[in-house]
Amino acid sequence: MELRVRDGRAVLAGEDESGEREVDPHSLPLGGDLAEALHEWAKVADAVERTETPADGVANALVARRGKQLAVRIAAVMNSPVSYTDPVSGELLTVDAPESPQEALPQALAEEEPEPTPWGTGLTVSLITAAIVTVTVVSLSLGLGETSRWLALVANVLVVGGLAPSVWLGRKVPVWRWVAYGVVTGVVVAWLALILTLL
Repeated sequence: MELRVRDGRAVLAGEDESGEREVDPHSLPLGGDLAEALHEWAKVADAVERTETPADGVANALVARRGKQLAVRIAAVMNSPVSYTDPVSGELLTVDAPESPQEALPQALAEEEPEPTPWGTGLTVSLITAAIVTVTVVSLSLGLGETSRWLALVANVLVVGGLAPSVWLGRKVPVWRWVAYGVVTGVVVAWLALILTLL
């Protein structure tokens, strides 16, 4: 069995009575998540192949590494060797079937390194979100405070109470956690600014 990329789609090629045949991963007992992962990888590989400059091989290396990881998972599920054609370099590698498929699958998943935390981008998103929330809460409070301080206090409680569930749910989601940090920081800074205006 050989893992290939054809027109942005992953295919598995194999020999049968009529010769070589390419099949869609969804038609094999691989599981929906693995088949989807194969197609996502194929789309990325196809895009990298079309846009990658020869001087920068970072994307090429990532595509090759991910393809090898997926080939290991296929070999574990199918319990047979899998050849893997690197879509960028065209190099053919063979991954042997593991002795114990149940042990190999978690090992293949464990080989995937977690992505590094994007501190620069994340803190920028948090800072922008904090600024927007601070300006919004202070403007709302000062505007309503001219009418009634109690009305401004109730509006603050309602705004923060409305944001709290979303912030609580977003605190552990990789991208949205930066927005959540910004919202919390913005509310705290706005309240400190409002307390200073009362003095």
